[in-house]
Amino acid sequence: MPEKPTVILRDCPTYDTDAITSIVGDALDSLDLKPHGNTLVKPNCVAAGDKFPHAYTRPEFLEGVLSAVNARAVPNTSVRLGERCGITVPTRYAYREAGYYPMLERVGVEPVHFDEVGQVEIHLSHETRLRDSIYVPEPVASADFFVNCPKFKAHPWTTVTFSMKNYIGIQDDRHRLIDHDHKLNEKVADLQYVLQPQFIAIDAITAGEGRMLTPVPFDLGLVIMGNNQVAFDAVCCHIIGVDPLSVDHIRLAYENGFGPVDLDAIAIEGDVTLQQAKEKATGFRVGLIRVEEYFEGTNISAHAGPPPEGEPDDYCWGGCPGAMEEAIEIMRLFDTETDEKMPQTHIVFGAYDGEIDAGPDDKVVFIGDCTSFSGDIAGTSVDIGSVYVDRSNKDPLDAKDVDIFAKIASVEREWFRTRGDAVVEVRGCPVSVAEQILLLVKLGHLNNPYFDRSQALGFTNCYLSARTQKLLRRLRGTPYNSSQGAPRGAAAVTS
Repeated sequence: MPEKPTVILRDCPTYDTDAITSIVGDALDSLDLKPHGNTLVKPNCVAAGDKFPHAYTRPEFLEGVLSAVNARAVPNTSVRLGERCGITVPTRYAYREAGYYPMLERVGVEPVHFDEVGQVEIHLSHETRLRDSIYVPEPVASADFFVNCPKFKAHPWTTVTFSMKNYIGIQDDRHRLIDHDHKLNEKVADLQYVLQPQFIAIDAITAGEGRMLTPVPFDLGLVIMGNNQVAFDAVCCHIIGVDPLSVDHIRLAYENGFGPVDLDAIAIEGDVTLQQAKEKATGFRVGLIRVEEYFEGTNISAHAGPPPEGEPDDYCWGGCPGAMEEAIEIMRLFDTETDEKMPQTHIVFGAYDGEIDAGPDDKVVFIGDCTSFSGDIAGTSVDIGSVYVDRSNKDPLDAKDVDIFAKIASVEREWFRTRGDAVVEVRGCPVSVAEQILLLVKLGHLNNPYFDRSQALGFTNCYLSARTQKLLRRLRGTPYNSSQGAPRGAAAVTS
């Protein structure tokens, strides 16, 4: 890590690929960076396409980055682009919807789908770790030169998602949901020990405020680049008026020695000053809206108690409540009558000890393993106990790969079993965005996004292609999980 990390702010009002190529090339030259060996570029492609136009790193932006990287790579460098998208969608489909494939063909870069490759165990030994090992895709573990290309967005669980939070996409579904609860910020901090990027370039031309899957577009007109992601995220926080130490994963990485947050310890360069960037970002809204407040004025009444291991006023920012907020926003995209169709429903999270003012015809849904309640609901005594299992008893090797069609079948079976019940329990830790989408579909008789006619054919083709690749890997005898002590490109900080 350089003594004084550098963050470069450049003006870029439109997605002009030639301009982005020049901007990124200038930054690579200024930082004296030459991509080499196994060079891996990671975008944020959590969701993409017409329904999610501002959720992902745009292909024009990536084309500029990849062109600049290719032009400066030393001989025999292999450049690949890799990601694992979200909401149980095949990464192939997210790439397709994002327009990545034709762009990658133009620049001669190979796509990698992290949900289709082998996973490597990375051992952790730092004192504050959540667990002793985590799994990441083999291309991540073997990267010699790592380029992080996130999207500049707010986040309903972690306040912001800049460079460090983009690491959630370096795990496949079965592993990314482990610790994706009230310890989400600690999980993001642990992932920093896998590897650190040599270069960061964030798509801040059209930023996303409020949410991360369905953000509101915010014209920021910036390309921000750097060589240390704690310093980088700290500067991005200052641009939108957020104290970087108030964002737990940034604070934890800072405390673990991954980089500075003090502006005096960071070299800020470029053709835009920090003050000018702040002026551009005036009015930018971050996330962190409690679920009770979020659903005010709708047919859904939300109630949230504390998660396990927390103080009485704690809230599970990284788990089920935030997933429900994202789920309802997605449903509003695919069914414009979502709010009108939803019946009077009460949704409960965590150890809730308040009142639930439900009518005799209202549905009451308890979501999450840690949810508990004892009291009266519509004249009936109800006792819901927590089934939460402490994380120390959860082995990543036991994590199951449940694809979206299996989840659809599971939700259908459970809903049929409980169709006449006024009180329903939906268990999981966390209950994913995908599962909560399917829950809302059943509650409100809403249009199922996964069966949307405009994308059903493409989705199914990508799903079958992904399943075929996984089958071929097994037939070749390539293990899904393997182990290694420390990956190439690992963090410069010793644990």
